[in-house]
Amino acid sequence: MAVDRSTPSLQEVHRSVPIPVGATWIRRLFAFAGPAYLVSVGYMDPGNWATDLAGGARFGYQLLWVLLMSNLMAVLLQTLAARLGVVTGKDLAQACRDYYPAWVSMPLWVLCEVAIIACDLAEVLGAAIGLKLLFGVPLLWGVMITALDVLLLLALSRLGMRRMEAFIVTLVATIGACFALEILLSRPEFAQILRGLIPRDGDGRFSLLRHAPGGGWSALGLNRESLYIAMGILGATVMPHNLYLHSALVQTRDVAASEQAKRQACRMNLVDSAVALNCAFFVNAAILVLAGAVFHGTGHQDVSRLEDAHRLLAPLLGTSLASVLFAVALLSSGQSSTITGTLAGQIVLEGFLHIRIRPWLRRMISRGLAIIPAVAFIAVRGSNAIDELLVLSQVVLSLQLSFAVIPLVTFTSDRSKMGVFASPPWVIALACLTSAIILSLNAKLVTQEVAGWLGSSPGPWLYLVVIPALAVIGGLLFYIVATPLIRRLAPALMRGLPELPPTPVLPTARASSEAEKPTGVGRYRRIAVALEMGPADQAVLAHVRTLAIPGETEIVLVHVAESAASRYLGPQSSDQESREDQLALDSLASQLQGLGIRTETRLGHGDAIGELARLVNDAAPDLLVTGAHRHQLIGDLVHGATASGVRHRVRCPVLTVPRD
Repeated sequence: MAVDRSTPSLQEVHRSVPIPVGATWIRRLFAFAGPAYLVSVGYMDPGNWATDLAGGARFGYQLLWVLLMSNLMAVLLQTLAARLGVVTGKDLAQACRDYYPAWVSMPLWVLCEVAIIACDLAEVLGAAIGLKLLFGVPLLWGVMITALDVLLLLALSRLGMRRMEAFIVTLVATIGACFALEILLSRPEFAQILRGLIPRDGDGRFSLLRHAPGGGWSALGLNRESLYIAMGILGATVMPHNLYLHSALVQTRDVAASEQAKRQACRMNLVDSAVALNCAFFVNAAILVLAGAVFHGTGHQDVSRLEDAHRLLAPLLGTSLASVLFAVALLSSGQSSTITGTLAGQIVLEGFLHIRIRPWLRRMISRGLAIIPAVAFIAVRGSNAIDELLVLSQVVLSLQLSFAVIPLVTFTSDRSKMGVFASPPWVIALACLTSAIILSLNAKLVTQEVAGWLGSSPGPWLYLVVIPALAVIGGLLFYIVATPLIRRLAPALMRGLPELPPTPVLPTARASSEAEKPTGVGRYRRIAVALEMGPADQAVLAHVRTLAIPGETEIVLVHVAESAASRYLGPQSSDQESREDQLALDSLASQLQGLGIRTETRLGHGDAIGELARLVNDAAPDLLVTGAHRHQLIGDLVHGATASGVRHRVRCPVLTVPRD
């Protein structure tokens, strides 16, 4: 075991897939295709089956709109995850580790592990049920057999990333083909399917928000029972571990460091995500439509168990082929999703804890964390309660989703991390709306369940365990929501306060005789100048020349390179942008030296505010001169406010020069 902060995600396959240069658009698209298909299997895993079957059997096509909304959210969030990995060279777990303090990143890791266990639990149980339905293997033995997936994953890894992707795509195609045949056999009412894509209440009326007959309000046509199923569908569709997985898988492509190459990679990953996730939407919708067509209208509205669905399909559709197709698709789903779930466990473990252990041991730990609770649950509760556990696991996933989505939106909206690839305002608005929907549905579900517990003579466990745990989780959630807003709002709000006059620089004993000379404005003997390599620099340098006295004043020109390579590699980066920035600094220094002013340069890398403050404090100047932003409050929220943020971190007076 070793600790290494610089190790990339999935080191054994990192940048292992070449991108053809000068090839046709189709060839390049096929080179990038793959990561989203590995991610998509998590959107059609056995946990989805349980929630989709329950939703279709109880409510017919009424919850199809939940699937559609969840799929649109998934495309947006997975695209952001892919963009984060391509641009920064870090997966979401590594980004969280570097951005948040340890007391925040460690709980985030624990919550993520809980989500992976819940997801892997559903996948293990689904594969075991598939083995039972097809070959009669006892459920407990089927769970134990799934441990061999670790060996399969190791074998696929050694064959290369493309062969692993081909294997997964084959399983996905098998699932899709099985359900295409199931839909043809079930002959659903397509007009009713289209009606289900719009939120409606139990009476079939369009519903956004209305007063419920039993008191309170019903949002989007969801009552207490349908909300629980809808939350399960949301958690089963938009899965938090897939965001970590996708941000790492895109780094298996050997993308050049240039801006143009990264733009191409982002576009290709968008196409890859849209195609793959719409395939997953077809499978999920097919399961729900199948349940609605076969069970909802035939008096079997209580069907939620996978085994019951398998048993009833043959007599209700009049052919045993329906049951066989169902079992084959279930086994393929469980097998494919267990592989990607194990990969996600590896990424999260290494990303948050920056720990490297042997691949077989790492994957055995990930699989063991899912198999042990599955075996224990079957031994204690029996196999009849398995489907309840599947639905519960998806609700747990949904409750954890906010802790992955909010950091992802934060990072991809941050210009200091993403540079020119930062999300535009309209994408930020959509991402914030998605986060708000997830947060509000989670809050409603938690409030609803806790109120139910309180109304049914609660025991001491509720007050001693559940409520304190919810309070801690709520506080953590508030922190990750409020932190980026405070970091961007504070500089903008502080700009409205009056500036304190700069503190006079007292002469040292060594230089006391020189300090007594009448130097006028030249009393600042060492001046740091923060440059952005933009239009504002002209006004800044012009003002600095009025402060500097040739032969007496020292000027330190400071700039922070914010390219993806600079953020990832730091001082070791030698990309074109860093070289151009250093040449520009040297050119400006030569001009000032030609005027008799002693000048030095310092180039930093990474976060603009933090790195600039470090460089200035290391230089120990008497004054820092910066330029001013044109944008105000809204602009600061979108782009950040470097000058305003730096002045609170440096140990010298700051002079801000407005643009001409």
